[in-house]
Amino acid sequence: MSLTVDKTNEARKVLEQSFGYHAFRPLQEEVVSSILEGNDNLVIMPTGGGKSICFQIPALIFDGLSIVVSPLIALMKDQVQSLRMNGIPAGFLNSSLSSARQSEMKQAVLLGKIKLLYLAPERLMSDGFLRFVKGLKVSFIAIDEAHCVSQWGHDFREDYLKLGKLRELFPSIPIAAFTATADKVTQQDIIDQLHLRNCRSFVSSFDRPNLSLTVMPGQNRLQYILRFVREHKGQAGIVYCLSRKGTESMAHKLIERGYSAAYYHAGMESAERNRVQDDFIHGRTDIICATIAFGMGIDKSNIRWVIHYNLPKNIEGYYQEIGRAGRDGLPADTLLFYSWADVMKLRSFIEDSPIREIQEEKLNRMMQYAESKTCRRRTLLNYFNDPYTKACGNCDICKNPPQYIDGTVIAQKALSAILRLQERVAMGTLIDHLRGAEKGYLLKKGLHKIRTYGIGKEISSGDWQYYLMQLIHLGYLDIAYIQHKWLKVTQAGKELIRERKSIEMAEPPRDKPEFGRQQRVKKKTKKQLMYEELRARLHQLRNSVAIREEVAPHQVFSDATIEDMARNRPSTYTAFSEVEGMSDAKLERFGSQFRDLIFDFKVEHHDKGSTYIESYQLLKAGKSLQEIASERGLAFSSVAGHLVRLWKNGFPIDPLDHIPAEDVSRIRGALPKEPGDHVLGEVHDRLGGAVDYWKIRIVLDMEYSD
Repeated sequence: MSLTVDKTNEARKVLEQSFGYHAFRPLQEEVVSSILEGNDNLVIMPTGGGKSICFQIPALIFDGLSIVVSPLIALMKDQVQSLRMNGIPAGFLNSSLSSARQSEMKQAVLLGKIKLLYLAPERLMSDGFLRFVKGLKVSFIAIDEAHCVSQWGHDFREDYLKLGKLRELFPSIPIAAFTATADKVTQQDIIDQLHLRNCRSFVSSFDRPNLSLTVMPGQNRLQYILRFVREHKGQAGIVYCLSRKGTESMAHKLIERGYSAAYYHAGMESAERNRVQDDFIHGRTDIICATIAFGMGIDKSNIRWVIHYNLPKNIEGYYQEIGRAGRDGLPADTLLFYSWADVMKLRSFIEDSPIREIQEEKLNRMMQYAESKTCRRRTLLNYFNDPYTKACGNCDICKNPPQYIDGTVIAQKALSAILRLQERVAMGTLIDHLRGAEKGYLLKKGLHKIRTYGIGKEISSGDWQYYLMQLIHLGYLDIAYIQHKWLKVTQAGKELIRERKSIEMAEPPRDKPEFGRQQRVKKKTKKQLMYEELRARLHQLRNSVAIREEVAPHQVFSDATIEDMARNRPSTYTAFSEVEGMSDAKLERFGSQFRDLIFDFKVEHHDKGSTYIESYQLLKAGKSLQEIASERGLAFSSVAGHLVRLWKNGFPIDPLDHIPAEDVSRIRGALPKEPGDHVLGEVHDRLGGAVDYWKIRIVLDMEYSD
């Protein structure tokens, strides 16, 4: 099939009416067009980049059923709920449904009442279910989290390998694979494993400028985390930890200090994991401390921050995890802690892996990112072959550029000590030796007798680790992983000592980091205070609506939609329909409640344009025009003018209801064919002065309105 202009226009119409967006994000329209043309597609878009829209819009335009392959029950449930809130007929089939509910869903699919059906790969590819699907009019298949199909990806799953049969079973329909992160090797493997034909690849920019990026040394993590969450109190966030025990410990520490927190890991009972996740999605819990088992199934748009307590094993996983923050496009903060102990632990995890070399290289790149002294975003995006040459201004390096010092003496002390210790020393032991620590194991081994013992006592342990990591990345030191992780001086390191070369090293950061874009404001303006007050009221209303509807608050309206309302204070039907994220279904279902709240707020604060809204409120209360004019101390003609203004702005009133039908008829009979400069006086004269000016004004304004 070939895509026509009509299909393109239809896609834009669906975007606006069904999702409330007035323009596609970058690359979305191209992907939608390619799918509608019948092509197979591989789409790489960062988390929060708008992947779902790319397959949901074609599904609504195609005649038959569209199937979405999704790996997790929670993800299916959340996306289907969000679609239904927009009035879109979607459903899912998985083990969370009773047998009766599964039968009902199948029947709805057979009757054509479902446009998008979400399924896990193992459910879709079972023999019995494939027979059921083959009897349906399937128009399109979308495979979400497609990196799971590739052994080179960061979350390989064997169930996804079965999806390669889909191309054979459905030879004439488009299949599109979507994922947030995949390098070139993984991208090609996805295409090969799924047998995509004539596949078009779309790789979106990985840039998420709304995310701040901060990396800190692993010392004093708890101190910084407590400060961080204090600055983000009441906001939704995730703390990722490497171990199950770490998630539990961190959650308990936050709870002890009065924060709304819970932990999540694969060792918990399924029902308990589901409860924790549900509480987080619905806003009953602010903070989740979790292993990476948590996250892929989260479609929560208003996560405001992500902390990595430990170093992730690769950049792909790290970028997907921080991408769960700020999916609504509003500012969000990320914080990564980096320590040598984390590196050692991750090294041990991959020692027996069949693809050890690849995983080690990915870990090395993760370390390089953490150690980088240039713009974090630049390092991150260039990893994904997404060229980025400027300074982003929203990472710790850009905000607080490192200060460089002459590191020659520091390097000489460290390298000399390693050589005198016969290169049979790990990093922790070396630091204790350099600092002259009086520890039993040093004394027992006689390391206190070596000349270099204590020559670096003026440098703290944390700073020594910072300097040693730089020496590794500068190529002066290496680590013998198979020899107890002993430090080895490279040829370049030996030349540095022998030839007394000088080197520059970055000084450890001394200032407290600035998280995100937060700035100290001396005194808020009246406009800022009004905005914050209205935003708080809108959030409160959204929460109560969500409880009533038994959905997550962000599924009623995203934070970005609430921000738009609070910033622009729309008080007319037309203006409200222009709010970002305001679909037709949500406008009809929730619009009046939020609009009334904004009306009341504007009247209460005597906001610009509130005078006619105040008249409308009194009109709704049953007051006559005369009573409104008297009560408000306004001229009768002013109140009559409010009627026309309200009508023009889409309020549910008819100004002609306030004028006798006989007068309306007489006025219309006296109107000229074309309005002139003095038409009001002319009509009044033609009627012999028997009809009030205000009545003529209303009819004139309505008759000659565009």
